[in-house]
Amino acid sequence: MVLSKTASESDVSVHSTFASRYVRTSLPRFKMPENCIPKEAAYQIINDELMLDGNPRLNLASFVTTWMEPECDKLMMAAINKNYVDMDEYPNRCVNMIAHLFNAPLGDSETAVGVGTVGSSEAIMLAGLAFKRKWQNKRKAEGKPCDKPNIVTGANVQVCWEKFANYFEVELKEVKLREGYYVMDPVKAVELVDENTICVAAILGSTLNGEFEDVKLLNDLLLEKNKQTGWDTPIHVDAASGGFIAPFIYPELEWDFRLPLVKSINVSGHKYGLVYAGIGWVIWRTKEELPEELIFHINYLGADQPTFTLNFSKGSSQVIAQYYQLIRLGFEGYQNVMENCRENAIVLKQGLEQTGRFNIVSKDKGVPLVAFSLKDNLSYTEFDVSEMLRRFGWIVPAYTMPADAQHVTVLRVVIREDFSRTLAERLVLDITKVLHDLDAVAAKVSTNMAISNGEKNAKNGKKTAMETQREITDVWKKFVQARKTKIC
Repeated sequence: MVLSKTASESDVSVHSTFASRYVRTSLPRFKMPENCIPKEAAYQIINDELMLDGNPRLNLASFVTTWMEPECDKLMMAAINKNYVDMDEYPNRCVNMIAHLFNAPLGDSETAVGVGTVGSSEAIMLAGLAFKRKWQNKRKAEGKPCDKPNIVTGANVQVCWEKFANYFEVELKEVKLREGYYVMDPVKAVELVDENTICVAAILGSTLNGEFEDVKLLNDLLLEKNKQTGWDTPIHVDAASGGFIAPFIYPELEWDFRLPLVKSINVSGHKYGLVYAGIGWVIWRTKEELPEELIFHINYLGADQPTFTLNFSKGSSQVIAQYYQLIRLGFEGYQNVMENCRENAIVLKQGLEQTGRFNIVSKDKGVPLVAFSLKDNLSYTEFDVSEMLRRFGWIVPAYTMPADAQHVTVLRVVIREDFSRTLAERLVLDITKVLHDLDAVAAKVSTNMAISNGEKNAKNGKKTAMETQREITDVWKKFVQARKTKIC
């Protein structure tokens, strides 16, 4: 991040036992040092600090790929000094493969329209810009105002949609959630559509609970509204998580270019595309969906080259890695990986259900993840479970749902390719241990509170059950916070 802050006054220098062999003074942490140091010292200083990072394999909060085959690692290192803008063939091959995977209406010799990005965030910015410009051009041609574009999404969208709306001055109209229904309701979404709507964004794999939104129903309802109003409001599918899942294990699901109103789709190669962080893709249905004026042509790299990205230079390693995965795994390989992920998610889900302590919030059909909440969170919360799991090295996020379901708190475990059945079973055991410890502490706090309240009641009169519960909860929270500090 560009936005940052310095540490405390006592933490302004970098120290290293190994570096002291070469460096007699500590290094400034937030300023460039005046003098150079030996390469061995620089390496050791950074390596020492990297050891403090969490284990990426145990970070169950992230959808991002954390393991690839050694052969692909070698290819990435060989391409690490190559610039993406100097490459043409491999991005085009990937775009065409993904377009066919998403059932783009391409002829035998027709080339797909798409571009590689640094992730789905950039891909969504580009798709949104194309929708906005196309809508503006149409409104201008009709002599109508084009200064108030809006986009309809669910409240469950990833923050990149809020960024797009903010950065490019588009009103974001969100369909609110409700308890038990944590994705966009297609009926309510279509109700929000008006003549200024540049597109409706559907999510194939919600970040919150992995659920696929009903793109088919949205398409059918929107077709009917367009017919009644004369509008031609399109659909964009944010398939960041689900784009490399649905084609392989839910081939009958209609969500892609088989639906006439789906004009563009983004997908993250660094999620279930099985590539390390830093690659995404956006594919357009046809070249007519991408306004020509948004495409720039350059020739100062040796040949005419069209470009439509928010940045220019970037590494090419991830593109090479994506191409490797596509040809190495093929349809069969991706299908095997996704089926394994789904099966491991089922193992984890069943293990959690057997504890009798959790409600499962995620759906069986969707991204392979398990979202769950405590049946009883009066004594402690999902946030306490999340914090206590860090003792075992697990990073399991806890978070509240968006409006209007913000009173619901869940834990979420993302099942990636490198999360085995053994790890799933071990996680259940560790969660059980955490619950046992939290129960023991809660019982102790409750006993102490009961004794304390008994003494107070003898002097001041009996308290209500609600007042007693609030006091227990307050003392419990303080106790857990002190325990967290001690553990850290």
